[in-house]
Amino acid sequence: METKIRAAIEQHQAASAALAADHASLEPIARLLAATALAGGKILVCGNGGSAADSQHIAAELVGRFKKERRAIAAVALSTDTSILTSVGNDYGFDRVFERQVEALGRAGDLLVAISTSGSSPNVLKAAVKAKALGLAVVGFFGAAGGAILPHCDLAFLAPSSDTPRVQEMHSLAAHIICGLVEDEVSAAG
Repeated sequence: METKIRAAIEQHQAASAALAADHASLEPIARLLAATALAGGKILVCGNGGSAADSQHIAAELVGRFKKERRAIAAVALSTDTSILTSVGNDYGFDRVFERQVEALGRAGDLLVAISTSGSSPNVLKAAVKAKALGLAVVGFFGAAGGAILPHCDLAFLAPSSDTPRVQEMHSLAAHIICGLVEDEVSAAG
């Protein structure tokens, strides 16, 4: 067990060091989210499994607060309404559970954050394609390889790893940094 624990910590540290060395994607993503919020747009967030949890976490940081008092930012995690997920999954198929919500809730000027460790989750891909067709900006959070969703993104954060746990850990770190930057921008605007 000791060897596995140390290996996981060392892999996390290596991914964090790689992110520290190349974090250039974070600022433009934060600026785009802040601009969307300041223009009155909504931020829709989707993902499966751990990425669904990240979606909820990001939406909560934006609607509530990250570190300081400021106006609420319109954000919705598309993984949270079980009635929508199960009815759309049943009637249209699981690969359309996020696409249908983007169609219902998304408008030009809004933004979709598409989270997929592999970068190729079919339901996240369909959501990104629908978002682009409706005039939404799309920001992706993926593993190092990018994946099938990457070409449908305006901006993307590629975690510096291909190991699922490390990708998810870097997504969480990047999301916290971005939420803090967005909060600063929104707070400064009043």
